[in-house]
Amino acid sequence: MSIFDYEFMRNAFVTGMLVGLVCPVVGLFVTLKRLSMISDALSHVCLAGVAAGLLMGAHPVLTASLFSISGGLLIEAIRLKYKTYPELAIAIILSAGVAGGAILLGLGKGLSANFMSYLFGSIVTVGGSDVLIISAAVAVILVLVRLFYKELFMITFDEEAAMVAGLPVRLISVGFTALTALTIAISIKIVGILLVSSLMILPVAAALKLAGSFRGALFLSVALGELAVISGLFASFYFNLAPGGVVIMTAVVLLALSMLYGSLRAAFRSGQTISS
Repeated sequence: MSIFDYEFMRNAFVTGMLVGLVCPVVGLFVTLKRLSMISDALSHVCLAGVAAGLLMGAHPVLTASLFSISGGLLIEAIRLKYKTYPELAIAIILSAGVAGGAILLGLGKGLSANFMSYLFGSIVTVGGSDVLIISAAVAVILVLVRLFYKELFMITFDEEAAMVAGLPVRLISVGFTALTALTIAISIKIVGILLVSSLMILPVAAALKLAGSFRGALFLSVALGELAVISGLFASFYFNLAPGGVVIMTAVVLLALSMLYGSLRAAFRSGQTISS
């Protein structure tokens, strides 16, 4: 039978392609703003969100989204309190997320089996409701990124110039943090809580070694993200492997190849310069 004869695989590919699109788009801005660790913190907040959803009988992706967005907003609030050490906000929220998840899992006896599918990703559990929720969230995220593309671009590269130009830097930064949190929450079904931040960063890291412009890095990171997701879904189905693990290992291989290519290209150009 074909891989697409199974409804859960069709659902997994639809959601996977959406995740492979939106994660690198948001991840590029996160990386260039030097906030890569914020994705780790928010993914750990999703631990508590998923546990709360399973405990209350609500959809875990929705509760993870609420928890993650709340965590993102708290990070921005705490950063204002620790202006000299803003990185403390990320560590504080990460710790709180892990602790909250542990407490909620302890309260819900017997939730561990369901929780594992969110921890590492599980294509078997991707249902029609997941497709609808993720599709709607991705549409909102991409529309907002497109609408505020110029503002995000300016804030990413020169926040002070953006403030001088009259842009509401703080408001846009808070809004983008919320979008980052939502991106992480909707990706956990495919990649898993422990690995979702890697899908935001690794394709971007590879693209930055190859692309010569911001727009080029944006399109290339999406292409690499989609390649990693598609490869992971095929491998997880035919070889019975954890989809999240294969997706991220594929992204790691792509990053290694891009670094190798970058080194060879630099060596070739250096050789040309010496010979001339």
